[in-house]
Amino acid sequence: MEKLIETIVGAIQDKKGKNIVSLDLSKFDGAICSTFIVCNADSTTQVAAIADGIEEEVLETLGDNPWRVEGKQSGLWVAMDYIDVVVHIFQSDLRTYYKLEELWADAPIHRYESEE
Repeated sequence: MEKLIETIVGAIQDKKGKNIVSLDLSKFDGAICSTFIVCNADSTTQVAAIADGIEEEVLETLGDNPWRVEGKQSGLWVAMDYIDVVVHIFQSDLRTYYKLEELWADAPIHRYESEE
């Protein structure tokens, strides 16, 4: 799972995703996955590019496809389900509005550098 997280974060960084964090949900009963990865982008075009980049990089590096992808049509909030890891790519305003990380405020969080 660490290699999957590393590959996803690298793909987000390659597409200039912002405010990249991972939340460790493995100790929470009833959590839908072990890890949430969250990032944001300033346009719907960039949200879609990040999602495409993740899909391509994970397939090329690990041979895995997401189990499910939602939201690519609108590009406002894309959720990518890799079973143990769920990726949330928000358009910046929506990330501020939904405050997903606050729902899991007790989860250990890891922040990644955004490549400028």
